[in-house]
Amino acid sequence: MRAVTEGASVTPLELFFDLVFVYALTQVTALMAGDLTWWGMLHGLLLLALLWWCWCCYAWLGNTVRADEGVVRVALFAVMGTMFVVAVTIPEAFRDLPGGLSGPAVFAAGYLVVRVLHLVIYWHAARVRDDAALRRQLLRAALPMLAGATLLFTAALLPQQLADSPHQEDVIRTALWALALALDYGGIMAIGASGWRVYSAAHWTERHGLIIIVALGESLVAIGVGVTALPISWPIIVASFLGIAVAAALWWAYFDVVAIAAERVLARAEGAERAALARDSYTYLHLPMVAGIILLALGLKKVLSYVGDGTAHELTDPLHGIGLYALYGGVILYLLGHLGFRLRNMRSVNRPRAVTTVLLVLLIPVADRLPALAALGLLAVVCVGMIAVEMVLFGDARRKLRDAFLAEHGSAPASDH
Repeated sequence: MRAVTEGASVTPLELFFDLVFVYALTQVTALMAGDLTWWGMLHGLLLLALLWWCWCCYAWLGNTVRADEGVVRVALFAVMGTMFVVAVTIPEAFRDLPGGLSGPAVFAAGYLVVRVLHLVIYWHAARVRDDAALRRQLLRAALPMLAGATLLFTAALLPQQLADSPHQEDVIRTALWALALALDYGGIMAIGASGWRVYSAAHWTERHGLIIIVALGESLVAIGVGVTALPISWPIIVASFLGIAVAAALWWAYFDVVAIAAERVLARAEGAERAALARDSYTYLHLPMVAGIILLALGLKKVLSYVGDGTAHELTDPLHGIGLYALYGGVILYLLGHLGFRLRNMRSVNRPRAVTTVLLVLLIPVADRLPALAALGLLAVVCVGMIAVEMVLFGDARRKLRDAFLAEHGSAPASDH
């Protein structure tokens, strides 16, 4: 194993590792699209929270020792194989399909293997760095992990006689999942941050920026999947451009200034303060951002199916119900994650984004009466308008920050051209 030092960047193996999560995210979106009910949405979000927690575990590990050196490389390949099986089993995570192995049990077993491998490798990484405090923290972290895994296995192997009906069985299983995640997420917060370490702020912020790109990529995939096997038409072309505009605005909102400023704040912090900042701002507050993008992907998929399929829907049909809530609610959740992220890092509130969040909530009843394509157009106008307002209000500060960033990375500032 080779220790990570300040200034280290993301390794190619970590990018390869993320490809498994690309597939997992598409599975979550497909699951929610196939069960477009509040129950299906809840299942999808619970699955996303669990997958996110697995990904975060290895983000912390990759910031301690290099992912592509020594036994870590081989271990990550084993984790990739296991996570792929977990992703394949997502359609059966809550409801077992007839024939074959028990889907919920395979899912729970794969999850446990991924988490145990993480703790074992992380323990050896802590020994390589001769960090007794980190080893103690890992022992404490094992308790909520084992408690959560036990509940997942309980949900998977739930005896049928405990439930009077399939619906009641589903309710009990879903409640056990929610409790498992609450114990795992809450347990890590409860044990504190004093034992954790973030050795490279650059690696940490780049790692999380890349997973945002992975999620945004899923929103683009959803646009294409929504019109699979449908003949190309002007409504499809317009909807595609509008979907790209929304995704581009979300990309801009994160990478133009926020990612740069947050990395600088994290780089200035040290010790337990840095670990707590990394845990709160990235491990916890990036989850609503990723979840918001996945919900947006679901909404975009439904819009494209509305405007492209002339037999099932008319072009004037509104996007009612969960499809509309996913479309607008996804962006709202993403912006709420941003507001919390900035509040934790800079101790301030981005007013244009706060106003945009409230505006989108108020526009949902309006969009409910518009044709699906018009509802998407309205969302694109609001998102692009938010970026334009920020460019005007914060133009000077933005330019200074980006010029400094470009100078640090070997590019001449704008004033030199």
